[in-house]
Amino acid sequence: MRMFGFSLAYFLVILDTTVLTIALPDLRASLGGSLAGQQWAVNAYTVAFAASLLTGGAVADRFGAARVFKAGVAAFGVLSLLSAAAPGLGVLVALRALLGVAAALCTGGSLGLLAEMFPVPAARARATGLWAAITGSALAAGPLLGGLLVGSYGWRAVFLINVPVALASLLIMRRVSSPRGSRRIDWQVQALACVLLGLVAEALIDSSVLAGAPAAAVLVALVLVERRSHAPALPGGLLTATWPELLAGTVANFAFSGALFVLTLLLQDTRHLSPVAAGLAFLPLTLPMTVNPLLTGRLVARYGPRPPILGGLALLATGLAGVALTDVLAPWLVVMGFGLSFVLPALMAGMVNAAPTGTAGTAGGVLNAARQVGATLGVAVLGVAGRPLLVAAVLTALTFVCYGLAAARARHAASGRRAPAAVS
Repeated sequence: MRMFGFSLAYFLVILDTTVLTIALPDLRASLGGSLAGQQWAVNAYTVAFAASLLTGGAVADRFGAARVFKAGVAAFGVLSLLSAAAPGLGVLVALRALLGVAAALCTGGSLGLLAEMFPVPAARARATGLWAAITGSALAAGPLLGGLLVGSYGWRAVFLINVPVALASLLIMRRVSSPRGSRRIDWQVQALACVLLGLVAEALIDSSVLAGAPAAAVLVALVLVERRSHAPALPGGLLTATWPELLAGTVANFAFSGALFVLTLLLQDTRHLSPVAAGLAFLPLTLPMTVNPLLTGRLVARYGPRPPILGGLALLATGLAGVALTDVLAPWLVVMGFGLSFVLPALMAGMVNAAPTGTAGTAGGVLNAARQVGATLGVAVLGVAGRPLLVAAVLTALTFVCYGLAAARARHAASGRRAPAAVS
């Protein structure tokens, strides 16, 4: 039952990355605003979520996973209620950013609870596999649930639905407790990361080189502060060992979130579908992400994470190209859905396998942050790009090549280490 309790909260966190997208036309009609403003209504959540994930786990370790989890869920419920009552687009964007911080606390607390509740590695692996299925269900529910709610009650309903779910999660987890820890938190690094991601997204939305100058300055400051920090957010060697998985996760979420944003505007503004019809049109994309993670888990257990990741990237690139080059959506959306449902569940196992010893927990947080960065950049870049879905297809294909080369190099190095010494 406790597993169900914190899974409910994680469902909400993932649901909110996609559920608002389908409501954008209704949101624009209600609150007004430019295309950039609509992008920020989506991006404010993912920017704050991505930046806060870097230290969300550290906060849970410091103050106790259960305590941080409950605080995050409670804040998520209250902020969702306030978002539903937002009087203007600017207020909604600010509340969405705070929701992203609350989501990071939920995720960090959930990761800590997962480790505490399932200390045996085999049981923890099965629980992590369930998380992948929950992620797929939330991603699948986003467009459909958003379409149903918006079509019946308007865009404010996509926030009101969060409140009873958050309450249910808190009631189930009310007696769960965790000990405090002693891990140090570098708040300066966290603040710089938030500012950097916001500036990068704004520069991409504005399509201005000049707007990227402050982001470059903050990046330099972040690197300098991180190198001198006594509690760095990224342990030494982590990025070097796990960059292929981080690249694949970033690009997969870039393609998914960007394509969802572009296709929503296409279906409702160009093809004039209702929100409900647009949500149903996304079912070929999202249904495979609900059922296929169970198969992916079995493939990872038998063959390792790399084959599903490579196969998923190939399918994702093919589906994106098909949508970009033809007028037929449904079959190519199915291909995209299977591609994503192979890539995303296998990535966490890939990160844990590739991470240096003792950094598996941090690796999971970094992967989640990279994926949210990808989602943010996907909406920002593809929202203003010419032939956006073709751009996403080419980028995904290039990532397939890079990941394949990195995997081949890793296999060669591993076989060299296992080779027996020559007998003289």
